[in-house]
Amino acid sequence: AQLAYYSTDILVGAACCRREEMEGGGARLYLMTIGVLAPYRSCGVGTALAEALVETASKAADVNEVYVHVQSSNTKGQDFYTRLGFSVKETIANFYKDIDPPDCHVMVKTFDRSKTA
Repeated sequence: AQLAYYSTDILVGAACCRREEMEGGGARLYLMTIGVLAPYRSCGVGTALAEALVETASKAADVNEVYVHVQSSNTKGQDFYTRLGFSVKETIANFYKDIDPPDCHVMVKTFDRSKTA
């Protein structure tokens, strides 16, 4: 899935994700990328894109979580996802091949499906 944010006729932000089936049933959403043009950063565009994807995923009864990879040195990215309710689930050594440091954190937002309507 892809989601875009426009200001008049200029694409200022976009996000891309994919649904992944989980072993044992259910699914999760992998948030592959969010990008915002520099002049529009810190204006809520990235937050709006991420929140829209999380909200859509939360409404799908079989989607249990949303996850993202964040470079271990990217504290701004980690803070961004923490504010949205994500937490570090694991760290993967040598995940990235051409950047330093090569490690990433897998940050996850899990949906509580035990609540009844």
